[in-house]
Amino acid sequence: MNKLLISLTASLALLAAGPALAQENQQSPEATNPNGGYSDPASAGTQKTNFTDSELKQFVEAQEGINNIRDEYMEKIEAADSQKKAQELQMEANDEMVTVIEDSGMDIPTYNSIATAYNSEPQVRNRVDALM
Repeated sequence: MNKLLISLTASLALLAAGPALAQENQQSPEATNPNGGYSDPASAGTQKTNFTDSELKQFVEAQEGINNIRDEYMEKIEAADSQKKAQELQMEANDEMVTVIEDSGMDIPTYNSIATAYNSEPQVRNRVDALM
């Protein structure tokens, strides 16, 4: 059960980014390397970090909604009686998270860019934290 819980926790942490990364890869061929694999723009130094205050405020708003969904669905997933039901709940949570991001006025690639920059760029992290 612990392995399932850890797996589900990790999955929920990545829910918002999963389909968004797929969408971003479809829209941004420059996000892939010549060998056909995914390249991390933040580690390559090509990640956008000059976000507007408006974009960061939208990110904070979306993040609050995503955290609420994550908390709600973690309980449901932990209580799921099968792996199939847990996966269905993960899909529902993912759909709700995408809706929250879009309802905040952001597109998925911008949300993902800010989330990546938040984790890798201290200046972005400090600006976002100041807005929270």
